[in-house]
Amino acid sequence: MGVHEVLKNITWLGHDGFFIKGDGKVIVIDPFQLKECEPADLILITHEHYDHCSPDDVKKVQKPSTVIVTEADSAKKLTGDIRVVAPGDKLTVSGIPIEVVPAYNTNKKFHPKRNGWLGFIVTVDGVRLYHAGDTDLIPEMDSLKADIALLPVSGTYVMTAEEAVEAAKRIKPEIAIPMHYGAIVGSAEDALRFSDALAGTCEVVVLSR
Repeated sequence: MGVHEVLKNITWLGHDGFFIKGDGKVIVIDPFQLKECEPADLILITHEHYDHCSPDDVKKVQKPSTVIVTEADSAKKLTGDIRVVAPGDKLTVSGIPIEVVPAYNTNKKFHPKRNGWLGFIVTVDGVRLYHAGDTDLIPEMDSLKADIALLPVSGTYVMTAEEAVEAAKRIKPEIAIPMHYGAIVGSAEDALRFSDALAGTCEVVVLSR
């Protein structure tokens, strides 16, 4: 399946939350302030902050067979079939290959590298989808390979739109999607700046809720 076909099966849930259908599975990443959402086969949680690891929102999409993949801090707040991972890990859950990558701040203190918090690369329908988590522009991005990149753009706790542009240039995805705005911090203007700056470099798709 091509990148644009997979794109049709990606729904932005707001903030850093995404709903993805692929390979016959439902994947939900960082659900927060959910309204309605199908139950998930796989839930990925990037780190323990309340707007990413929300036990109430997880329960809304969790079923008995759901597998949760997350780091140790978040795992303590959740129940069910939980796989605790760290940056550098690789695993396959429900037929979905998952690569666990670092996500951390370099010039602020909210997401220290020592915490071992996460970004994810999942492969669905043959397409590599990178969810950056809450991160700054980090050296590890130089070696990431992704067809679709979900990148934070708000600044304050994560990359600014301008830093996210540089991240996209390093990762070289076919499609970049801005996230981490419109809820806690950041606005649609950040997404627009990101999109405008990447014109002619890669396709940017600004999803609406």
